[in-house]
Amino acid sequence: MIRRTKIVATLGPSSNDPKVLDRMMEAGVDVVRLNFSHGIAQDHIDRAEMVRSLARTRGRAVGVLVDLQGPKIRVGKFADGKITLQSGARFVLDATCELGNQERVGLDYKDLPRDLERGATLLLDDGRIEMWVEEVKGAEIICKVVQGGVLSNNKGINRKGGGLSAAALTEKDIEDIKTAAALQADYVAISFPRSAADMQLARNLLRAAGGHGMLVAKIERAEAITALEEILDASDAIMVARGDLGVEVGDAAVPALQKKMIRMARQRNKVVITATQMMESMISSPIPTRAEVSDVANAVLDGTDAVMLSAETAAGMYPVEAIAAMDRVCCEAEKEIERDFINFRLDKNFNRKDESVAMAAIFTATHLPNVRAIAALTQSGNTCLWMSRMSTGVPIYALTPEVETRRKVTLYRGVYPVNFKTDSRDRDQLLIEAENELRRRGAVRDGDLIVLTIGEPIGESGGTNTMKIVTVGEHKKA
Repeated sequence: MIRRTKIVATLGPSSNDPKVLDRMMEAGVDVVRLNFSHGIAQDHIDRAEMVRSLARTRGRAVGVLVDLQGPKIRVGKFADGKITLQSGARFVLDATCELGNQERVGLDYKDLPRDLERGATLLLDDGRIEMWVEEVKGAEIICKVVQGGVLSNNKGINRKGGGLSAAALTEKDIEDIKTAAALQADYVAISFPRSAADMQLARNLLRAAGGHGMLVAKIERAEAITALEEILDASDAIMVARGDLGVEVGDAAVPALQKKMIRMARQRNKVVITATQMMESMISSPIPTRAEVSDVANAVLDGTDAVMLSAETAAGMYPVEAIAAMDRVCCEAEKEIERDFINFRLDKNFNRKDESVAMAAIFTATHLPNVRAIAALTQSGNTCLWMSRMSTGVPIYALTPEVETRRKVTLYRGVYPVNFKTDSRDRDQLLIEAENELRRRGAVRDGDLIVLTIGEPIGESGGTNTMKIVTVGEHKKA
């Protein structure tokens, strides 16, 4: 069985060794995530090149996703590194404070007092500490501690229910977009977008820097839920970023929102990644908990394109084992997935010929017995994206000479990139070569059926206008 759901693995100290990274690829990594919250530009450029070098050695494509830090609002540093807050105590968040103590601490986001008023609830350190705002006086936010605990340097701050005005793209992000363009990132994830305008600005900056990657909106603000439709329309993909989102909207609301976001993304032909704490116990354990197994499986059953590992592979003790565990959970869950083509978009009109051909190919493959593969001869990968929005059980092979396209489709559920270069401009000869390539890879054998899609004139992007059903080995008899 070929796994359809893709695995995204974050790189970090645990996966810097080329030998470890190579084993991670062998275990099943499809896309690597470069977390721009850590490290310098050259670190990320070097990692991207290492990934691609190892992938070339293995004769496969591995995508690179750059994850921008965004406006993470944090407390400053403490003189002793940390303090312990007691419930009921008074504590001041002070934008002018340089070094914190038991009574107050500084802020990296100096405009936070402008966003708050009496009665606001602040959640620190991923919700572990809760504070109620009693008064805002100049640069000081005077709080009452509702839920105490240990507070250490640089912990994050969220407002319950959202409403903080920090821009989605910081000065650091704008510089990092240039780095993403320089390393030819296949995907660029934007942290904390609130609107379509945030995504469009990021796209404009990336294109101006010469980048061609696809844009991923990380849904982690309460405001983003309200604006989900417009953010989806302005993005190529979304990430269900359950960490900060859970803090802002409440942990109990996240599972239903996850299902909603996955459903909406697929309906709009967008890619979706499910992330955060998927196998977090594997940071220090060689096996996941049963709850984590269920979490990953449910995301697969919901129809996510990809599941993501963060600290598990970046800083954990068992990066290879975490990928292997995720691989086997995905494969088991996929055995239970029902095909969902029956009512998919039957109430919608298609605006493009190539999308219509893609839908026809999927419908044919799921209704005609003995179809073992769908082969899309593609330049842009768009046909494969449309096909991948439905769960068919038939593998979709993206046959393309374009390296950027092969890396891009590594995130599409059920799509497998194939390096397919040919000088032929004859359609029939091209289809024979495509059949031979799939036979060489063991994807099909004599007597199997392949549903092939191709565009004419041959070699032009966005021109898929033909579908053909081929019996493997038939041309040899002729």
